[in-house]
Amino acid sequence: MSEKKPSVCNIPAEPDYSKLKQVNLAPEIPVKDFAEAQQLANDVAEKELQDSMLLSFYNKDSNIESPRNASDCHENSPIPGYVDYALYRDASLRVDIEDGRFVFFYLEI
Repeated sequence: MSEKKPSVCNIPAEPDYSKLKQVNLAPEIPVKDFAEAQQLANDVAEKELQDSMLLSFYNKDSNIESPRNASDCHENSPIPGYVDYALYRDASLRVDIEDGRFVFFYLEI
């Protein structure tokens, strides 16, 4: 009788952003807070996509993500939950402000 091998789940080491637009912003004067960062990201989304919906975000200053607790089931994953959430919902745009300080994912509608 042969032993059954456990199935292996191939978890990617890095997120695949190849199917979405990416905008990286590094303002000369750093944004003061999350609200300012979100307004900046919304302006980019309006310019790039016209009609869009915010899917997920990360606020490094407060270590808050949306959807809330999305990373709880990603404890051993190199991909944060808010990123996985957006990619599996076909995000169209990623806006990264100040090298990961604030990150927003949008869906074109």
